[in-house]
Order: sequence, then C-alpha cells, then structure tokens
Amino acid sequence: MSASMEQRVIALAGLVQALAQVRRIADTGQADNAILDTAMGSVFRVDADSVEAVYDGLPAVRPGLRLLAEQLGATQTGPKDPLLPKLAMAVMQLERNFSRNGSMLQKVHDGITALQSQAGEHGRTHPDVLAAVGRLYTETLSHLTPRVMVQGNPHYLGQADVVAEIRAVLMAAVRSAVLWRQMGGSLWDFLLRRGELRQIAEQLARSHGLT
Repeated sequence: MSASMEQRVIALAGLVQALAQVRRIADTGQADNAILDTAMGSVFRVDADSVEAVYDGLPAVRPGLRLLAEQLGATQTGPKDPLLPKLAMAVMQLERNFSRNGSMLQKVHDGITALQSQAGEHGRTHPDVLAAVGRLYTETLSHLTPRVMVQGNPHYLGQADVVAEIRAVLMAAVRSAVLWRQMGGSLWDFLLRRGELRQIAEQLARSHGLT
C-alpha cells in the first residue's frame, strides 16, 4: 500500500470521525470529549509535519478508521447512519470551493492563528474557543456553496452554544477534507477505489493495534 493512500485514508478517517461527532452533538447536545479534542486539535495544528501528526497520532482516529471501513463496506442494508455519507459529500464539495478562494483561505488561516494563544491558555475545547471557531466558520465557510445542512434534535439545534460547537467541529471536518485533497484524494476514489480505501482503513487499524 502506498504511503499517499495511507495518508488519504487517515485524512478520511479524521473527516468521518468529525462528522459523526457533528451528528452526535446535533442529536444529543453532548460531545465525546476525546473526539472533540482530536477534532479541535486538527484545526489548530496548521503546520503539522505529517497527516498523522495533525491528529496527534493514529490512535486518536481509531473511531474514524472503524467508521470509515464500516461505511465503505456497507451493502444492500445501507450505512447505519445514512445521513453521514451525505454530510461527507457536502463537506468535500464545500472544501473544493473553499480551496479555490484564496482570500477566504487566508482569512481562515489568520483567524485560527489569532486564536492559538486563547486555545493554549484555556484549552482548545473550552466553550469560548469553540464559540470563536464557530464564529469564524459563520463568517467564512458558511457563505460558500453548498451549505452544509445538519439535521438533529430541534431542542439542541435551537441552543446557541450547541450550534457554535457544531460549526467548530465542521471546521475540523473541512480541515480533514483539505488534507484529503492535498494527499491526492478525489471524489473519483469513491467510485473507482472504494474497496481499496476500505481495505487500507482495516489494515491501518490492525497494523497499529487499533482493533
């Protein structure tokens, strides 16, 4: 298996892991603290040396690797969460438009850089940090198409802090989508290399003792 394909799969695992968290927050109003920390860590590691380092190592994307293999291996029964693949496709399409917009790329980069000290002082999952990243998403990515529409429990989707957290994790999902494309990934992979992607996700998990 090529290193580049491994890196693509790791980025995809980060993507689906973040989006599964978005779905969880939207449905329950509660985040998994460890996964939330991984997602927000990926946002703030703008100059990481490797894809693995973006997530602070492969063990942190264990849920994502399992979920990715599960989603790619879904057959006639369909995925366990049919909204997750749709959400992933929307984020990948959004990332394409984002990556072509130089001024917005710079604005997001500057915004994240400006929040580094606050995240370092209070923690990257502090409510104020999540709110700030959520505002940055609103001021930038939410103006692009397609708009990522998140379904969930109206009770929680009506709460400002929950919505801010969802937007912050969506920023992390876009970060992973950017990595995926930087590693050579494209939507064609899901048509032509779906089985290979699933196999690599499973092999990565086994080879690193994650299963």
